[in-house]
Amino acid sequence: MSSKTANPVMRSAAWRISLWATLAFACGTMVVFAFLHRFVASDIRQRTDAWLTGEVEVLGDVAEHTPKDALYDRVVSEVAELASNEVPNRLRSEGHSNDLVFFLQTDAQGALTLWVGAGRGEAYLDAIRRRPFKPDEPQDLPVAGSDAPYRVVALHIDDGSIIYLGLSEHDELRVLRNLRFRFFTWWLLLVMLGFVIVFYTTRRMLSHVREITEAASRIGHTELDKRVPVSARNDEVAHLARTLNHMLDRIENSVRQLHTMTDALAHDLRSPLTAIRGKLEMSLSAAAHGEQAEPIVAAIDELDRLTEFLNTSLDVAEGKADALRLSKSELDLEELLRGMADLYEPSMHEKNLRVRLTARGPVRMLADAALMHRMISNLFDNELKHLPAGCTVEFVLETAQEQAKLTVQDDGPGFSQEILPHLFERRVKGKQSSGHGLGLAFVDAVVRAHGGSVAASNRKDGGARLELVMPRGLAAENAEPRPVIIAIAGSGKP
Repeated sequence: MSSKTANPVMRSAAWRISLWATLAFACGTMVVFAFLHRFVASDIRQRTDAWLTGEVEVLGDVAEHTPKDALYDRVVSEVAELASNEVPNRLRSEGHSNDLVFFLQTDAQGALTLWVGAGRGEAYLDAIRRRPFKPDEPQDLPVAGSDAPYRVVALHIDDGSIIYLGLSEHDELRVLRNLRFRFFTWWLLLVMLGFVIVFYTTRRMLSHVREITEAASRIGHTELDKRVPVSARNDEVAHLARTLNHMLDRIENSVRQLHTMTDALAHDLRSPLTAIRGKLEMSLSAAAHGEQAEPIVAAIDELDRLTEFLNTSLDVAEGKADALRLSKSELDLEELLRGMADLYEPSMHEKNLRVRLTARGPVRMLADAALMHRMISNLFDNELKHLPAGCTVEFVLETAQEQAKLTVQDDGPGFSQEILPHLFERRVKGKQSSGHGLGLAFVDAVVRAHGGSVAASNRKDGGARLELVMPRGLAAENAEPRPVIIAIAGSGKP
């Protein structure tokens, strides 16, 4: 099966690599920004505290050395107004010019004596009274009705009065808010761009791996001479392709050696068997009496069984090694089944077995006709040998997408639980079987050589069940719809 349809894009390795790489980049940049944001906020806070500390000392010196007369409030207010105008890099909000800075002075009893700022000083004094202040140590002060807290520093005068100088954190929060907005905007763009770049790069790199995978999947049992593509770049993917090609070279050499050995073995064994059979046939033609001919016929039958056993054993050995040689051509599996049913009908009738064949739709496929013929023959032989009289065998042939499915089931005693897990292994057979235990092993070898699978089970209502699934290897448009065909062979009621 081609890997193009095996996985959607979101389940591909390129998607996962891009997702994890982008996630790592996003988390890393977020951590860096957290430290940067903290550094900027700390730097702004230090500059604000330095300005507050310096200006409150100036205001305290003016207040301490200004006579407490009618001009005191005016002089201190003008100095506070000048101090508010010296705040660097600040944007005035609409309204009063001193809405970002306030100056407040209380007497020794804590009563408000002087206020410079926007709004009513009592609201700020109430907020100050709810929070104790340490001298010359700025701290945050939330004020009711204000959209941002104030950074406030207190200075004690010798006459017992206290001066409070506050600076709104509105602009500081605005700077940090703009910094966060711009960062997240650029961060989102960079993360998306990084994901696209990583995904494109990774997908392009893995496309070479996909080409190697598809080429390797197309190298079948009869195409071992083909090789996977090798890129011109001397990277890990090219090294993987060269390694696979070297491995395919070794596999091809091993398969050729296996074929040479099996061919030589078959030739060395078939030659004397053929010679013996020829001599027995000559003896049979010269025999005058039936008593003399009967042992010769039995010997010829035994030689035929031995030859069939030899051929099947070699085919099963090659099949288990995935080296079974195929000569594929287009064949009609339903027509082949009907022909085999007609061929086995006399034997089934003699044993009082019923055969039911159901073909649902066209089932044309690319396969080795000789091996498929022998495989279906083994299925019929298996039922003929092991089913008691009066049983029914059903062959159901159907197509599922681009696969052919053949189901063989009967109402006999079923498979023994002891051999069911090892049913497709060589020399595995039931206690009552007189065969060599190669029939289903050969079926499995042929099905796997065609890229399919076979499964065996016992039916709930009794009997055995075999399911053979093989790829058709033909485009869907080549199939022509046909009516359902049901053929019944044997004796008794269907």
